[in-house]
Amino acid sequence: MNTISITTQTVNFKVFRFNSDVDYLPYYDSYTMEVTSEEVVLDILNRIKWELDGSFSYRRSCRHGICGACAIKVNGRSTLACKERMNDMIDIFGTELTLEPLSINRAIKDMIIDKADFWNKHDAVEPYLITDIEEEPKIENLVSPHDAEELKEADLCIQCGACHYACPVVEVNEDFFGPAAFAAAYRFEADVRDEAGISRLKNLQEANQGVWDCVKCYECAEVCPKEINPIDKITSLHQMLFKNGVAESNVATRHAVGFKHSIAKNGVLDEGGLVLYSEMAGIVKHIPVALKMFRKGKIVPPWGIVKSKNLDEIKKLVKSSSTAKF
Repeated sequence: MNTISITTQTVNFKVFRFNSDVDYLPYYDSYTMEVTSEEVVLDILNRIKWELDGSFSYRRSCRHGICGACAIKVNGRSTLACKERMNDMIDIFGTELTLEPLSINRAIKDMIIDKADFWNKHDAVEPYLITDIEEEPKIENLVSPHDAEELKEADLCIQCGACHYACPVVEVNEDFFGPAAFAAAYRFEADVRDEAGISRLKNLQEANQGVWDCVKCYECAEVCPKEINPIDKITSLHQMLFKNGVAESNVATRHAVGFKHSIAKNGVLDEGGLVLYSEMAGIVKHIPVALKMFRKGKIVPPWGIVKSKNLDEIKKLVKSSSTAKF
């Protein structure tokens, strides 16, 4: 009979503490604990409360990675506490671990945060099917396996908020919808039963709050506990805007168009031309940087660009893969 060996390690925890009812500023408590190889982060939260400080507060519920309630940050990395093994955290960060809420600025009590902004933005993208149906349908509205695959598992999102509060744009721009909201929007835009289509898409490209303000840092993809990859859904929404011919002209959309034109024309990227095409009237502010890049050989004039030897093949690839209405 095989037996599983349980190992232990001594770990020092620095734990965020704050009670909005009585504290002016947050502080950190330190705990040293023996952690076993069987434990997940949620076990540590439980032990702190049950064994060390009964006033310690956090959210938890299903313990099966499907409710999203227990999401926190470990050493600045958003994680689902019930799913993340302590051994993995120790392998990544060592034995000095800091436990914090998903958003320190929104902390109410210890690990508990006010997620009103998350839910408000989720609601704003109309995360539901919009279609005319019979009040008493006689048959089911079936979706084929092929059409179901187009959702790209966006329907598996558990609204934990890990991606939302890991997003640097959310941190600095209170209007930005955030990756979780965009994943929800994509889930319904990609549903063949939905008829909102253009109206929802137009809402998703509004300046400051929309998909074009994503900086493509991939933090959302890194932290998603369900591996939904929100950045992929954001990219798909970009493509939907072009395919439906409703993408508005702005720096981001011109950047996408200019990128395609540059590759199709030269087989390589003309960085100077791309900035010129994207910024248009705003190009003046980039002149000092452009001159420095020119001196360093980072950009070359149009006549100095060396076209790819495989340009004909590249042009065919661009033509065959492009479905957008630029």
